[in-house]
Amino acid sequence: MNEAERLNADCHAAGLNQAALQRAMQAQGEAWHSLVTERCPHLFADVPLFITSAQLQQMRAVIAAVERVVGLAGWQVASNETRPTAKGVFFGYDFHLNGQGAHLIEINTNAGGAFLNELLIDSQRDAGLPGKAAAVENLEQAFLAMFSNEWRLVRGDAPLNTIAIVDEQPEGQYLYPEFLLAKDLFESAGIAAHIVDPAALQTRDDGLYFGAEKIDLVYNRLTDFSLQHHPALRQAYSSGRVVLTPHPFAYAQYADKRNLARLTDAQGLRALGADEADIATLHSGIPHTIVVRPDMEATLWAERKSLFFKPNSGYGGKGAYRGANLTHRVFGEIMHGDYVAQKLAPPGERAVCVNDAETVSRKYDVRCYVYDGQIHLVAGRLYQGQTTNFRTPGGGFALVRVVE
Repeated sequence: MNEAERLNADCHAAGLNQAALQRAMQAQGEAWHSLVTERCPHLFADVPLFITSAQLQQMRAVIAAVERVVGLAGWQVASNETRPTAKGVFFGYDFHLNGQGAHLIEINTNAGGAFLNELLIDSQRDAGLPGKAAAVENLEQAFLAMFSNEWRLVRGDAPLNTIAIVDEQPEGQYLYPEFLLAKDLFESAGIAAHIVDPAALQTRDDGLYFGAEKIDLVYNRLTDFSLQHHPALRQAYSSGRVVLTPHPFAYAQYADKRNLARLTDAQGLRALGADEADIATLHSGIPHTIVVRPDMEATLWAERKSLFFKPNSGYGGKGAYRGANLTHRVFGEIMHGDYVAQKLAPPGERAVCVNDAETVSRKYDVRCYVYDGQIHLVAGRLYQGQTTNFRTPGGGFALVRVVE
């Protein structure tokens, strides 16, 4: 048993400074603190999560290999989107860590939680926890630099004056507290920021507007990844009347689940001209994935207990099924839906003390928040059940520490 495994197996070994976390939350204002405690009581896990430097290195290697493969000329043919100049903020590379290594289970291009994890990390700087932080120094400045770079790539030296944080009915979103953190950060840098439902935006000849105010950049938190149901916003983005990040092109290239099948298809990767070392890294670091077809029904039913089924355009575990739990009816729907089947890669487990007494085991995954191929921070998510849901006592976003 290595040091990370030992620490993760003992809920008493190294705990969060809960008082410091509460102070950090209260510093955001009483309204923000009340919103989190009432709506999201399991937003932050009770314990930190420990990973090894070798696991972190493997995750870095997989991310780098993905970035190189997606950058190949042949890969781009798969998308009907025009490549924008902006790169896309907050890619989320989600991994399961277990005894067989780090396994990339999916890629997201509008990963939530980074601002919340910055608050969590900052609150624990003096907690004396084992290991090292899994984040760059001064995350707030890194986040601002990321958005500034997105703007600069498209608009050059023009001033960035206004940002809209956009999601449907944003005040009702579970992670609305994070939108407020993002708004405060932008405003602290002298950028006007608004949290906006896309229905409140208007496309005009000279740009995108929120009321009388012209929006320079949209921080896109929508789960309508292609903007199919938001034509006005898509028009503004496609015509260059607003800088949108992340954008549909990034989703098509990275986050559509069918890309996991392409990334684990060694023959297809060789045809694209991928490096053999990258193919080997992806083979060992991504569970084998295939695009489901109706003619595979008999084979996939027989193998279902070793598979996890995900909709091509799914997110947040919606519509995802562990094969062992499938009924014939749901399996039939999957066979005629737009799904991929991924080899099951069990998540790791972390011991948590519930109610200061009972020790329970929680599953965890690890999310690397990435911009332009570089990891800004690594965060854990503790949960029970099939997927992360932030409804688990003792669970939620977990501070990650790297130990030898």
